[in-house]
Amino acid sequence: MADENRRIAEELIEAIGGQENIDSAAHCATRLRLMVKDKEKIDQEKVEEIDKVKGAFYNSGQFQVIFGTGTVNRIHQEVIALGVSESSKSEQKAESAKQGNAMQRLLRTFGDVFVPIIPVLVATGLFMGLRGLVTQEAVLGLFGTTPEAIPDNFILYTEVLTDTAFAFLPALIAWSAFRVFGGSPVIGIVLGLMLVNPALPNAYEVGEGAADPLMFFGFIPLIGYQGSVLPAFIAGYLGAKLEKWLRQRIPEALDLILTPFLTLFIMITAALFIVGPIFSAVEAAIMVGATFVLELPLGLSGLIIGGLHQVIVITGVHHIFNLFEIQLLADNGLNPFNALITAGIAAQGAAALAVGLKTKAKKLKAIALPSSVSAFLGITEPAIFGVNLRYGKPFVMGLIGGAAGGFFAALFNLQATGMAITVIPGMLLYIESLSSLVLYILTNLIAGGTAFVLTWLFGYNDDMQQ
Repeated sequence: MADENRRIAEELIEAIGGQENIDSAAHCATRLRLMVKDKEKIDQEKVEEIDKVKGAFYNSGQFQVIFGTGTVNRIHQEVIALGVSESSKSEQKAESAKQGNAMQRLLRTFGDVFVPIIPVLVATGLFMGLRGLVTQEAVLGLFGTTPEAIPDNFILYTEVLTDTAFAFLPALIAWSAFRVFGGSPVIGIVLGLMLVNPALPNAYEVGEGAADPLMFFGFIPLIGYQGSVLPAFIAGYLGAKLEKWLRQRIPEALDLILTPFLTLFIMITAALFIVGPIFSAVEAAIMVGATFVLELPLGLSGLIIGGLHQVIVITGVHHIFNLFEIQLLADNGLNPFNALITAGIAAQGAAALAVGLKTKAKKLKAIALPSSVSAFLGITEPAIFGVNLRYGKPFVMGLIGGAAGGFFAALFNLQATGMAITVIPGMLLYIESLSSLVLYILTNLIAGGTAFVLTWLFGYNDDMQQ
């Protein structure tokens, strides 16, 4: 096995143009990421013919080769052993951040800030689903009790599990923004906590009319920013830049005292009186537009989002939707977007499955079948880049399947209790009620079934390999 991986690494380096064309190598969960000097020297077709390669593409200075979980670690080790310089993902991000246009760089930055906080939001969504399940009247009836008999202390315990992450969401965002933009994360945490200090009128209570904002100078409303995303993001960005600026100008003997003091004093003042009011309005306008698409009648929102989401995945900027989903959950505790993108993901997995079952080519079968499993677990890149896009039509059939599944989910207003997990793992976000779970399963079956049948009949045959 080690000899095979060494051979694959050697073939890969040669196909990319030799060691002299590779600046550095790093890897993530599924991809080997190579910073290359001249992309014109890459023999894409030769790379894709190498054993265990499930796909490859160039993006923002990186040549990314998809090997899949586990395999990529071993290939990376062999590439480094052959003399290629190793770099961390953060170092490669810093280098690739210089690549691409302004919009691409902006969207990558949003991803860098929001991706690290997703795991706790996933956990919160699962807690919400479990609470809904164990408090259902039918479930409680199995144990001879009713919702009214649940102790208040147990309800309080579940609220701690489900409400904490969103109650302190600005702290999480400000922490991550400080980390990404070069500030001290602990200052970001404190700045974010200041935005939701209990001394400020609670944003949810103000929105419900149960509390009034504090008025400064007779016209500036002052409230907490529970559940807000953009104000915390902008405050984190500006705060990190301010901290770096101060550290360059304050004498070292005073740096420990003055830099945190001035950063927090200036930024909380700016956040509460300027950044907060302005970007809360911007955030509200964005949500109105996005919600308009989600509320299009007759299932149109599902057709659009379910059908086109995986096109955006190809560009690598789909993490921008994290902001939208986080805000949906913070506002309503429910996320209708998840079901629509799940349809697109399931459909691409089913299209790859159809290719894998239909083809007689052993190498393609070895790529397509594992890639479809990966998609059914929520990761579509191996299926898209390794199979569906390579032959074109399977990808299009996957888009049609995604639109069909999304249309069904939108018709029934299917909503998740969380975010970031889809298809098979995503069922955990719909266990709050039996009807939601059944509709979710049907959404996946419709999306996957449509894509599978269309791909089998019209999307692929082995003549395409010639």
